Amino acid sequence: MSSSAPPILPISTAQSAESQPPVANPAFRAFISHLNDSLRNGLSQRRPWAELVDSSAFSKPKSFSEATLRVRKNYSYFRVNYLSVIGLILAFSLLSHPFSLLLLLGLLCSWVFLYLFRPADHPLVIFGRTFSDRETLGILIIFSVFVVFLTTVGSLLISALMVGFGLVCAHSAFRVPEDLFLDEQEPAATGLLSFLGGSASNVVAAAAPVVAARV
Repeated sequence: MSSSAPPILPISTAQSAESQPPVANPAFRAFISHLNDSLRNGLSQRRPWAELVDSSAFSKPKSFSEATLRVRKNYSYFRVNYLSVIGLILAFSLLSHPFSLLLLLGLLCSWVFLYLFRPADHPLVIFGRTFSDRETLGILIIFSVFVVFLTTVGSLLISALMVGFGLVCAHSAFRVPEDLFLDEQEPAATGLLSFLGGSASNVVAAAAPVVAARV
């Protein structure tokens, strides 16, 4: 009588999927893809830079109300360009202060790789001590407060944002918007925050399932 072959045991791949490094995590890759699509979609809405710096379209506003109206209209029309200018000012400020840049990158990487996209079967271990998700969250919050408020990172970001917003407000107040063709369905008061809100909501939607699984 011929011997029967031994039964083949099923092999589960769930553990191997959870043990992937954060960079190879499908949730992390989906988040990066979603963020990349949001940035591309936003940059596709920018106006021509030549139109932004057209010297013949600048004049001094006659009153504060006229300057306010110009700011609202120009924000609605050039909002992506203005965001790009503020982003460049932030990037230049951080690049000119390498220590603050390293601290900010370290903070962002800590949140991404130690909490948001850390595999569920890999708890945080520091000096032989294992930390739960709640303890890891508390450590990251304390670290964030230290980096933002007790180092030069916070003051650097605030000063760069103030310079960027000041430059944007000055340009939008002196730029005559009469030659701009605003979309009739887009109210002039939407301004800068509408684009920020749309991009932020897309990013939050991509990261929400990961954060919900941790809490």
